[in-house]
Amino acid sequence: MEAKVLNIKGEETGRTIELKDSIFAIEPNEHAIYLDVKQHLANKRQGTAKAKPRNQIAGSTRKLRRQKGSGAARVGDIKNPLFRGGGRIFGPLPRDYSQKVNKKVKKLARKSALSLKLQDQQVLVIEDFTFDAPKTKEFVALKENLKISDKKTVFVFNTKNNYVYLSSRNLKDSNVITISELNTYNILDNKALVLTESTVEHLNTILD
Repeated sequence: MEAKVLNIKGEETGRTIELKDSIFAIEPNEHAIYLDVKQHLANKRQGTAKAKPRNQIAGSTRKLRRQKGSGAARVGDIKNPLFRGGGRIFGPLPRDYSQKVNKKVKKLARKSALSLKLQDQQVLVIEDFTFDAPKTKEFVALKENLKISDKKTVFVFNTKNNYVYLSSRNLKDSNVITISELNTYNILDNKALVLTESTVEHLNTILD
């Protein structure tokens, strides 16, 4: 499959680039996508929520009143969870939410996500470019030229491009990442996927 290469003005350059069918035109595997996205979101959870159980509360263990004869319910020490300032019953404790997914499943999920994006005509290929300095105005103009100014967009570069990244950092619906940061979640979480020529060549190598 061939894709037209655009320049930063949104015009066709007259060149095309191959999008391998084994990567961009497979039958999407929804279960693989589900597993990979679930792992990504689970691994982002910090798992630091914590409440003190009874044994971690500072306080005397003295029995507050005698067991019988008071006319009231029997009570133990001041750390009783029923009292204000007492321990928390079954409260959250620090835990690790991370999950594991096999490399082959992750690779299949990524190819499935790319195929879905291409089916929906949400993939653009642009020639390699950079800015002379960080300028948000230039990045906004770039999105307008590509007719994606109203869409949540991710730009994927083969290597780090600081000027383009800094130009986009202040914009709500624009992300600039490198190919090493590309995952199933951020492919699907955007309405437009913009790939540079060198990025496509690298994807054709590593995902084939």
